[in-house]
Amino acid sequence: MADLTVVSTHKRHLKPVVKAALENELRLLEVGIRQTERNLQRFEEKYHLSTQEFFSRYQNDELEETLELAEWVGEYRLLERLKEKAEILRDIRFAN
Repeated sequence: MADLTVVSTHKRHLKPVVKAALENELRLLEVGIRQTERNLQRFEEKYHLSTQEFFSRYQNDELEETLELAEWVGEYRLLERLKEKAEILRDIRFAN
């Protein structure tokens, strides 16, 4: 567990501002996750292959390198990063 202390020179309470900013960022990440999942679904439908199966075959050099497959890999990695960031934000708790 990591702790973070935030200090401001403003007299306004900081907690509601930070909480709202975190909630907004989480909403944006969730929109990005949904869009990326739709993009992955298009690849899966086009190639009749799940993303997990595709990525496994890609890592084993079983597929020819193309720009479109590189985009598929990029979307997959983007989804992983977006989900990780969203999970981190969901786990944030305020001490007081």
